[in-house]
Amino acid sequence: MQKIPVLQDPTPPLATDGKFHVRLTEGRFQNLRRLTTWPLIALYFGLVWIQVDGQPFLFFSFEQRSIILFGSALSWHDLPLLAGLMIVGATLLFFIAVAWGRVWCGFACPQSIWTWLFIRIEQLTEGRVNERARHDHQPLSGTRKLRRLLKHLLWILLAFLTAATFTGYFVPVREMMADGFNLEMSEAMLGWLTIMTALTYVNAGLVREKICLHACPYSRFQSVMFDENTLTVSYDAKRGEPRANQRNADEDSGDCIDCGICVQVCPTGIDIRNGLQAACIDCAACIDACDNVMDKINRPRGLIRFASERQLEGLTSKFLRLNLFGYSTVALCAITAVIYGFTDTKSLLVEIRRDRSALFTQLDADTVCNNYRVKVERFARDQELIKVSLSESPKFTLYGPDTINLSDNNSSWLPYRVCISNPDKQNTKLEFVFTGNGVSTSKETSFLSKLI
Repeated sequence: MQKIPVLQDPTPPLATDGKFHVRLTEGRFQNLRRLTTWPLIALYFGLVWIQVDGQPFLFFSFEQRSIILFGSALSWHDLPLLAGLMIVGATLLFFIAVAWGRVWCGFACPQSIWTWLFIRIEQLTEGRVNERARHDHQPLSGTRKLRRLLKHLLWILLAFLTAATFTGYFVPVREMMADGFNLEMSEAMLGWLTIMTALTYVNAGLVREKICLHACPYSRFQSVMFDENTLTVSYDAKRGEPRANQRNADEDSGDCIDCGICVQVCPTGIDIRNGLQAACIDCAACIDACDNVMDKINRPRGLIRFASERQLEGLTSKFLRLNLFGYSTVALCAITAVIYGFTDTKSLLVEIRRDRSALFTQLDADTVCNNYRVKVERFARDQELIKVSLSESPKFTLYGPDTINLSDNNSSWLPYRVCISNPDKQNTKLEFVFTGNGVSTSKETSFLSKLI
């Protein structure tokens, strides 16, 4: 299958000194992008504070070796479920890439979202794009110093809030904030927050488009994902060429008046009129900007639009095709497996180890005992008192605590002894049974004895 060629143009046309300013625009796609990004931002900053029955709604605890996912407690042994969720996400991302290009990058990628937030702060503090570009070549003085300082302070504040929120998914956020206000935060936590704040500040405030140009792997394999039916931001060269401004336009001129606004609004600084490029994130800012220009000069919209290679050639684009069917099939299979996995999670995790100091103990001529160490971990708050028994209690005798208290999340190793009289086998299967609040689980081990 023929692939759409991708132009590698790492130097944005506006970046004469390695820096360029993005012009903000308005339009239907920018409104759609805000309808997508603002709920995601609200979820990111708000979800860390939500609790269900006194526990976080989403939390990854290294200390307790548990994961609280959407209110359900999982053990680290359920990590394959997270891998399944990642497979689902990756497959859906591939599906979207084949069907609509890099709309994920333009509308939902955290790098793009935070870059737009930082650009908004820049415009709020230092003015619109023309004012910022003009002042870049002038020495800082007076009010401009204060505005520049305010911009960086707001950038650092947003970067810190981002870092603290991210950390709150791994460390109890209320405890972390309390330690910070009381000046009791540990050096390790303070160092981690400083590093995360600095990385966010650099990525969204200083580096920005260079992540999309040089670091993002998605831009490198998009040419493999795209085909002639992929809908992506495209410039209609047949309609737009030859370019001519309104003063020099004649009947042979195209609709493009070479205003350059499509380049000025691009967050990665590329010229979409040069064709599909690896740095294009399909944010559709150039579509809204061009449509606004077409409205002003009384020409039809769509000079820049979401279109496939076939549509640009005047042909019909196919949506149902083999690769999309394959990705959707894999995604459905992964979703089914993950849903089944969530129905099979365990609220109790049990480990049993034999005492290695002696395989067995001969108490008298008829009685043989084995020593074990038992550890029980709970992953649900209602599992506090766990009863321990044997599945064949008339045959075996259990010595040790018959109830384990897990109210303090103290999952330590406890000693147990199992004895039997007149064993008839050298190796006998033995099953421990652990019963909690509406939950029962068992763990099988072996019982060793001498031959009679």
